[in-house]
Amino acid sequence: MPDYQTLMLPLMKVAADGKEHQTRETITLLADQFGLSEEERKQLLASGRVPIFDDRFGWARYYLKRAGLLQNPRRSFFQITERGRAVLEKSPASIDVKLLRQFPEFEEFYNSKKVTDEGGVVQEQEPEESATQTPKELVAQGYLKLRKQLEFELLARVKASPPEFFELLVVRLLIAMGYGGSLADAGTALGKSGDGGVDGVIKEDKLGLDLIYIQAKRWDNASVGRPEIQKFVGALHGRRARKGVFITTSMFTKDARDYAEGLETKVILIDGPQVAALMFEYGVGVSTEDTYVVKRIDSDFFDDEGGLDTTADEAAK
Repeated sequence: MPDYQTLMLPLMKVAADGKEHQTRETITLLADQFGLSEEERKQLLASGRVPIFDDRFGWARYYLKRAGLLQNPRRSFFQITERGRAVLEKSPASIDVKLLRQFPEFEEFYNSKKVTDEGGVVQEQEPEESATQTPKELVAQGYLKLRKQLEFELLARVKASPPEFFELLVVRLLIAMGYGGSLADAGTALGKSGDGGVDGVIKEDKLGLDLIYIQAKRWDNASVGRPEIQKFVGALHGRRARKGVFITTSMFTKDARDYAEGLETKVILIDGPQVAALMFEYGVGVSTEDTYVVKRIDSDFFDDEGGLDTTADEAAK
């Protein structure tokens, strides 16, 4: 998949005819030119909302606009400028940030951060720029690194805790995921039966229309193999149960996973990394330290007569 700087020249060539070009149509056109598969076109940023290729196209177009090479004649359309024509007439091998910095408007935007040294003199600070990743991708990458680090530490904490703590954690996690009704209802779910390969039972929903049987093993390094899963499945059959969840802080062997996938009874296997990921996702054992909100232009605001509700003003006249 091309990075956002690689997209700049092909984007300018599309606009070279001087006509107004629709954004979505151009994204599809460039994706075809680069031979992207359907899977690559749908690949999302870590936020899970914006396709990576769309994001890179957006930043390529934005940078070209800030440099005065493109303009937006109307919403969702772009068009080449006289400056853009002049750049293309020189037949550049590529268009990138380095080339765009020759234009004062772009340089001012690109190098806008200022710092004050010990002598009180204001100096320009060179911003860090990735040659391949857009600002959104860099934010997403940083977020994923922090998340993986936190999940690693979460799992280490859980493994170091007593088995009783892990059983309580399983209850809290399942409740957070929407199972078991209230915490009071599920408080006795684990640690009570403990026979026949089953640690406990929890309601599938708040009404208790079905039950889910649970096996929780707080193991450190030893992998859970097929014999443990077979024992659990035997316990489910003995209770005429149809659903079970086997949760461990370690890992499952391939043989264990293959066996579980081939069962008529529905058995879900959740290993240590998945436990940590679910804890993060559902806010169990973690708290929010910082929040960064990424905002965008609200087009509806500007389409609706400037976005201002004038009803009250008119009524007051």
